Amino acid sequence: MRNYRSRLLLWAQWLAFASSAAIVIGIAPSQILLGLALVALFASRERLRLPPIKLPLGLFLLGTLVAVALSGNAMAGFPQVKKIYVFSQLLVAYTLLRGTRIGNWLVLTWAGLGAASALFGVYQFSVKAYNIYQANEDFYPAYVTARITGFMGHWYIFSVEEMLVLLMLSSFLLFSAAARRYVWLWLVLGATLGLGILLAETRAVWIATAIGVTYLVLCWRPWVALAIPVCIAIGLFVAPSTLRERAVSIVQPGSDDSNGFRAILLRTGIRMVEAHPWFGVGPGMQRERFMEYLPPDVPLPLPSGSYMHLHNVYLEYAAERGVPVLLIFLWLIFKILWDFARGVRGLPAGRDDRKSLMHGGIAVTIALLVEGMADVNFGNSEALTMYLVIVAIGYNAISRDGTVVSS
Repeated sequence: MRNYRSRLLLWAQWLAFASSAAIVIGIAPSQILLGLALVALFASRERLRLPPIKLPLGLFLLGTLVAVALSGNAMAGFPQVKKIYVFSQLLVAYTLLRGTRIGNWLVLTWAGLGAASALFGVYQFSVKAYNIYQANEDFYPAYVTARITGFMGHWYIFSVEEMLVLLMLSSFLLFSAAARRYVWLWLVLGATLGLGILLAETRAVWIATAIGVTYLVLCWRPWVALAIPVCIAIGLFVAPSTLRERAVSIVQPGSDDSNGFRAILLRTGIRMVEAHPWFGVGPGMQRERFMEYLPPDVPLPLPSGSYMHLHNVYLEYAAERGVPVLLIFLWLIFKILWDFARGVRGLPAGRDDRKSLMHGGIAVTIALLVEGMADVNFGNSEALTMYLVIVAIGYNAISRDGTVVSS
């Protein structure tokens, strides 16, 4: 019986690893493998483990369910109820993916798959560019509405995933003792990931990636961080006109950019929060009731853009679930930052695999917090899945044997 349970546990570990890695390929294979990992884990009777964020995480999920129940249209919020299944990735990864070695292997697997996705994106870019020029269209407006997606179904999901992988790989390269071998390979993979992020032209991801990398470099060699703005300036100078135009549009949007409708989303979301500060309008209901809260001075028709959500994770959670849930969410995220920062401070100087996983987790969290001002990134299943795994392997790295003492 003990041998049988050991084999089940080994299968659960491999399935957990495969599920965590497969998220770079697609959500469907990742969640199928997650379900199999859960079955094997339960059958093995291994003790289930969660990192010391159980209270804010549980309150966040409970607050979501309460908001759904009080929304008046539970079916509109049902996708958020189903998303609780995604959070089981944290349980599986924290229970089964213990030890820095398996964490490193997962990061490198992400890097390989992410680079492959980026290369596929380069191919997509070549095809799109050829078709645009053949049709004699203006490249920027034609491309910005149909950008590369890599293995994903949308350029935004592709961009965020590539960002998370690049930051974890960068942390591995700067802080892990294991990175000294095959350093040229990690640099090639990193450059490929960076190229994919550039060609996807998701401006908020550009900014968040730069901030995340800056954090890592500051922790590694503070004086080297002085070169980052210089490199960005040189990059803008030598970049093709379409990339330069996209970068300039951050502060000087043109008629083809999506900046205009975001002001309307902000004002409408604030009106929702003011009317329903405690429990929100309900998950999914911000889309259904958007016109009800549209400021009366906004002219119709509305400018082009996606009105499926509020394009700001903080405003989205406050509007659909209430201000208390937003505060719980911030408590959860900042507790993760605090725990990882405390874990890093407890390590000796020099390269350390645990340090690379924790610094990577901090960089990823900072980047997502920044990027969340422009989109609902934590509400995206692919980004959420990868982040939960990063949190799990980071907490497992806090102590040498993978056992985290509750704080």
